[in-house]
Order: sequence, then structure tokens, then C-alpha cells
Amino acid sequence: MIDEILSLVNSHEQWRGKECLNLIPSENIMSPTVRSLLASELGHRYTARDRFYMGTRFLDEIEQYGEELAKSVFGAEVADLRPLSGHIADTIFLACFTKPGDVLMCVSPENGGYPGLWNDGLAGLLGLKAVPLPFSNERMSVDVEKAEDAIKHVKPKIVIFGASLILFPHPVKELATVAYENGALVGFDGSHVMGLIAGGQFQDPLREGACALFGSTHKSLFGPQGGIILADKEHGEILKDRIYPRFVDNAHWNRIAALTLALAETKNFGKSYAKQVIQNSKALAENLHDYGFPVKCSDFGFTQSHQVILDFGDYKRGRKVAEKLQEASIIVDCVIRLGTCEVTRRGMKEAEMAKIAELIKRVVLDRESPEKIKKEVAKLRSDFPNIEYCFEQ
Repeated sequence: MIDEILSLVNSHEQWRGKECLNLIPSENIMSPTVRSLLASELGHRYTARDRFYMGTRFLDEIEQYGEELAKSVFGAEVADLRPLSGHIADTIFLACFTKPGDVLMCVSPENGGYPGLWNDGLAGLLGLKAVPLPFSNERMSVDVEKAEDAIKHVKPKIVIFGASLILFPHPVKELATVAYENGALVGFDGSHVMGLIAGGQFQDPLREGACALFGSTHKSLFGPQGGIILADKEHGEILKDRIYPRFVDNAHWNRIAALTLALAETKNFGKSYAKQVIQNSKALAENLHDYGFPVKCSDFGFTQSHQVILDFGDYKRGRKVAEKLQEASIIVDCVIRLGTCEVTRRGMKEAEMAKIAELIKRVVLDRESPEKIKKEVAKLRSDFPNIEYCFEQ
């Protein structure tokens, strides 16, 4: 039994860790030291704000250190690292500032919004009514003029910006005032773009009018899987006061230690990392477009984020393409979104994006043997064995 379990893990480590081009935008890779903290002694322990448990001195210091780093990196007045996921962070924000019957306005899943916020997700769970923010699929952004009218008409309790498919900054600054004037709080689910926001290369929701920024810590931000909340003082103190014991009991202190170190890496290397991520996305998009792929938003510069979207117009077609690429050890999702976070952290730059585009083209358009391409993928990966934008470099 033990041999079988270890063998499966080792096989995964070899394939995904050493032989694949990982282009899923909701994934990233931790530095060796950050990853090692997940296996630390902290993973066995509890602490609590009411000081019920003894022996928590170092855990408490780590958490405080992490919160101060997070506030510094994101320019927040309040930070909390306890949410166990981006979804839990969303839950906390909504549950603290809404009641059943309230209206939530956000990007709908049909337009690339996060399904977990929608009526069959958190909105339904909390008794809210989710209403779509008017959206331009051509520009992949919220339609400001129509959104102003919708906010005035609907008068939502909460407006949440951010999405699962996000190529460009959302118009928080343009819409925050009208939202507040009509009784709505403004939040930003930064799950996908948290690392770009931290690096100062995308947008700055807390300065643009959002009272809270929340989401995942493992997509464009290169921490462990988990969640984070950043907020102004007024709303942040409410969120912080209610997290325990309503939403999180044991907050997984090994994860918080790992996230704290990842935030330290972000403070030191986040700007250059985020800048290269976006440059790589643009390079990948341009090369794919030149090969004739249906790259979304070609008229608007393709992307300003870690994502490139190939619009095949049909989910079944996207799945077939994703499955064919997987045979060549090029890992994507079925939308198809291509993410440049992990390959950037491996040290790849524009020249490698051109090579990746060529490999994708040879699999999808030229129909070359995936087995042949797989060998070239493994060779490319072997040329970048280290992780950059961290203290180990």
C-alpha cells in the first residue's frame, strides 16, 4: 500500500514537476523554502484568538508577521491570512455584509465570472439574488455606461469585481462612486490577479474604491493554496472579528507560515515577476495569433494579465484541443485559458513564449505526433530547472 501511494506521488512529481509545460492560469509554483514550510511542525498545531491553547507563541508571531507583510505589500489597513481558500474568503465577505434577500451584482459565469459567487453557488447558499454586471465580451470587461444604469436601477447591496476569465483591469474606479451612492459596498475578488496587483502591474482595487480585496493565494500570487483578505479599517475589522469561529477554526498554520514567506518574496521580487508575467502573456498571445489561433481581444492588445484566451466558440472543441495538448505534456484547461505564471517563475521569457506557441501550433494545427512534441517539451522544461523571483535564486 505505501509503495503504491508513494509511487503515484512520485510519478506525478516527475511528470507535472519536470516534464510538462504547466499553463493553467489558476496554478503556480512555490519556491523550495515556501514549499518546505508546508511540511513543518506547524502543521500539527492549533491556536485560537481566545488563547484557549497553550504553546502558541511562535505561531502567533508568524501570523502577526504575515499580516504586517500583507498590509505592506497590498497597501491595506487590515489583513487576514486565515481563510482556507479564495472561496472561503468570498464567503466571509458576503456573509458579513449581506442578509437573505439582498442583491449581489458581479460578472456572470456566462461572461467568465466565478461560478462560486453565482445563484447556484454562494448567492444561493446565503439567500442572495445574483444579478450580472453588464459586460462586453468583445472587450472582456465590464461595460461602464450600462453598469452605471444597472446599479442605479437594481440598487445591489454588494458589487464584486474580478472574474475567472480576466484579461484586463475592471473599472472599479469608474463605478465605485455610483455603487456607494446607491447603497452598495464594493469588493474585488482578486483570486486570479492577486500577484499582479501585489506587483503593482495590474490595478489597485483598494485605492480605486473597493473596501476589500480578497481571494486565492496560489494563482498569479505564488503562495500555497489558500485565501487572504485585505481591507480598509472600517470593513476589515468587522471581517476580522467574525472569521473565528464562524468561518475558520484551525487556520492551518503551516500554510500561514508558507504564505508569509511567499509574501516576503513578493515584497522583494513581485514587481519584476508581475511585469514579466504580463510581457510573457502578450508574447504568447501575439505568436499564437500570428499562427492563426482565435486569440481573444486581438483588437485590444490581447491581454494585460497572466491569461491568454483561445476562443474556439465551443466547449467540446476546447476540450478536444486540451486533451490533445495533454498528450504532448502541455497542460491547459478546457476554456481554453493559457496562464504564464508558472513558466515565468521558472525563468522563461519572450523567446520561450514563442517556442511554446510553436509547440502548440504543431500539435493543434499541424497535427504532429504528440509523442514527438512531448520530447521537445521535456527538453524545454529541463532547460529551466530552477525557480526564480525568490530568495533561493
